Amino acid sequence: MKFIKRLLILSVICIILGVTTIIGFYFYLKPQLPDVATLKDVELQTPMQVYSQDNKLIAQFGEKRRIPLRLEDMPEELIEAIIATEDSRFYSHFGIDPIGITRAAVVVIMSGSAKQGASTITQQLARNFFLSNEKKLIRKIKEMFIAFHIEQLLTKDEILELYLNKIYLGHRSYGVGAAAQVYFGKDAKDLSLGEAALIAGLPKAPSTMNPIYSIDRATTRRNVVLSRMLAENYITQDELDAAKNEELSGKSFGAEIEVNAPYIAEIARAWMLDKYGEDAYTSGMKVYTSIDSKLQKAAQTAAINNLLTYDERHGYRGAEQEVWTQGADAFTEDELTKHLKSQPSYGELRPAVVTSVDEKTAQIYIKNQGYSELSWDAMKWARKFITDERQGPAPKKASDILIAGEQIWVRPLADVVPEFSNENSDEETSIQEHTWKLSQVPNANTAFVAINPNDGAVISLVGGFNFVHSKFNRATQSVRQVGSGIKPFIYSAAINEGLSLATLINDAPINQWDAAGGTAWRPKNSPPTYVGPARMRLGLAQSKNVMAVRVLRSVGLEDTRNFLARFGFELDELPKSETIALGAGSLTPIKLAQGYSVFANGGYYVEPYYISKIEGPFGDLVYQVEPTTVCKRDCGEQSVEITNVEATDSEFNEVDIIDEEQQHKFAPQVITEQNAFLVREMLYSNVWGGGDWSKGTGWNGTGFRAQKLKRRDIGGKTGTTNDSKDAWYNGYGPGIVATAWVGFDNHNRKLGRTSKNTNLKNNEQAPGGEAGAKTAQPAWIDFMKVALENVPQEQKSIPPNIVRIRIDRDSGLLTKKSGSTSLFEYFEKGTEPKEYIEESNRDELDIYSAQGEAGEEESLF
Repeated sequence: MKFIKRLLILSVICIILGVTTIIGFYFYLKPQLPDVATLKDVELQTPMQVYSQDNKLIAQFGEKRRIPLRLEDMPEELIEAIIATEDSRFYSHFGIDPIGITRAAVVVIMSGSAKQGASTITQQLARNFFLSNEKKLIRKIKEMFIAFHIEQLLTKDEILELYLNKIYLGHRSYGVGAAAQVYFGKDAKDLSLGEAALIAGLPKAPSTMNPIYSIDRATTRRNVVLSRMLAENYITQDELDAAKNEELSGKSFGAEIEVNAPYIAEIARAWMLDKYGEDAYTSGMKVYTSIDSKLQKAAQTAAINNLLTYDERHGYRGAEQEVWTQGADAFTEDELTKHLKSQPSYGELRPAVVTSVDEKTAQIYIKNQGYSELSWDAMKWARKFITDERQGPAPKKASDILIAGEQIWVRPLADVVPEFSNENSDEETSIQEHTWKLSQVPNANTAFVAINPNDGAVISLVGGFNFVHSKFNRATQSVRQVGSGIKPFIYSAAINEGLSLATLINDAPINQWDAAGGTAWRPKNSPPTYVGPARMRLGLAQSKNVMAVRVLRSVGLEDTRNFLARFGFELDELPKSETIALGAGSLTPIKLAQGYSVFANGGYYVEPYYISKIEGPFGDLVYQVEPTTVCKRDCGEQSVEITNVEATDSEFNEVDIIDEEQQHKFAPQVITEQNAFLVREMLYSNVWGGGDWSKGTGWNGTGFRAQKLKRRDIGGKTGTTNDSKDAWYNGYGPGIVATAWVGFDNHNRKLGRTSKNTNLKNNEQAPGGEAGAKTAQPAWIDFMKVALENVPQEQKSIPPNIVRIRIDRDSGLLTKKSGSTSLFEYFEKGTEPKEYIEESNRDELDIYSAQGEAGEEESLF
């Protein structure tokens, strides 16, 4: 009894000493302990996400991948797997688990090493938020005290929710939501039992036990977790066996990018960085752009396919590189896979290696796809590229084009629409289609932009062939000569001065002597044909260069330049010479689309914008754009008088959050509604021409290819610069304006011309010189086919003070005759002709009647 008594006294003394020591440690460390109350308002570092206007994910920015979830949104099996593995008594202890500590201590004494951990989930949460991972006793003691404080402050469910959202789980993923996306490409709620068990096993060693690093180690650890779940009666033996049989892919999944719009994503990223600084990357904010996901896909497809078509008709430039030389041993499948893994893909363009060549076919190995075959139809286009102006003879057999061992580029044929992953994701998805076409990375480039003319929303934007290939945004940054795309603005200035669509302008050669320079300026039509006096409608629709110069002269150079500033064009981008009428001025595609919006919306200047709104991580509104919108009726006190606008280099229409008392921003009216209507009429004729073909009076505009859209509510204008260095098409449809551009980044390089390829049918090629109608307009047409697919035909709306009068087709004067010699034309009231044509004078109109000596112009401008 004495021994027992002494043992009890010793035990009490030890307990007292232990408790005193703990209390002493607590008060000693208390000043160093963090304020755990901050966990009540903790903001987890969450990546910034960029969305389209219709809530489709475009991009995600931030070093840490995190998808915060509420506990009720996490699958029950995942929660049970975490508790079974990390802290089976989580709901019964007070933050520290004495049983677990005792068990771990016994294991240390028995084995001599720490084979079992004793940290509870609450302790791990304390370490993750407030401490480091250094293995020191003092850190462990601090961890226990902080865990005790956390248990007093938060409920068990709040602790578990914070833990599951905070914990690092490998491959930059933080929290179970991000891990589900990274390792399995799915939402956490959709995880299977085996997948949930795998994620639950990652906290032990997230960098080495994940399936991307090692499938074997990940499988072993998953099975350990499943066994713990069975031991804790969370699952049955049958469920364990089924989960063990689940296969792991070892593949990394990025965020599920739904819209391919990397140039817009970069605009949004730069804008957010400028507005909110580096914190934007971890803010969890959602940036909603003005992009329409359907129209963005249409623009991307139309622009890139058109660019590749242009590039391929100019000839094949050969293989990218030689993987093995002739006579050397061919690569094995493993060697091909390893080699191609390091080669980039550019959108639809995939790298491939030629493994063998037959008479009319070739066997190839495609990155992430495997073995496939190129048919003769897939490569017969590939005659040799010599220069931008010349191509070699059409190939006769596959060996004229390809050699085994070459690395080439392939893309899916037009009738195949494979699903490609976003070009910014970590990995690319395999695709199942096997119909491929030989291709190449284009030397030329492209841009495409579409905006809503009523409020300036940029609804689709393509800044180049491929963002990975080149991050330069040609839609917003590339200042290029606009060619004939400037002519509608010149004609608008003439209408503003009282000219009409029936005013005769002399389509005859100009030969103007420059005494100071000792040279003659001789602008020419393209093609160099002339029809003599012609109406302004025809002059713009058929893009007559000499007529544009004469129209400019009728207004005056400086007055024209000042008028063009109304559309937001910078005066220093507009030359102080008559070459402005031929497109010598330089603008970005977005600026040109903005200018055409004035015609489409009835005369109002709208500012393009890209960012619609920003939401905080919990859905609160942080920013809301207030665009300048068109208002034609019932605009309150807002003035809509004609005004010049001050051109600006600002890329964004940045405004403060909308206040209920803040006055709405209406777009200023810069030309009259009547002026805009008459210009639209000329742009309509660019597509549909005029006259009656059955009676021999029919004619086409330069944009006639758009007639295939079979819509009478569209219009546009081709644009081709001198020497065909830039090709444009600018046009409108109901509620949309779009601009397409094709050219080389090297301003000195011409788009060239092509000869006929005897391997192709006539309807498969377009030989001849490159120009806006052939080189850029196809992209515009393909885009509009999608954009206007479900949009009803818009009836022509005739503004007040516009009259429709029958005139003589040749003279533009009034006529009482019907039939092929007359037509109806629109006029702004007061500008209509006052005289009737005298039939005896019909034949007196002469092509050179307005051409005087030494290039002096007379009555017909």
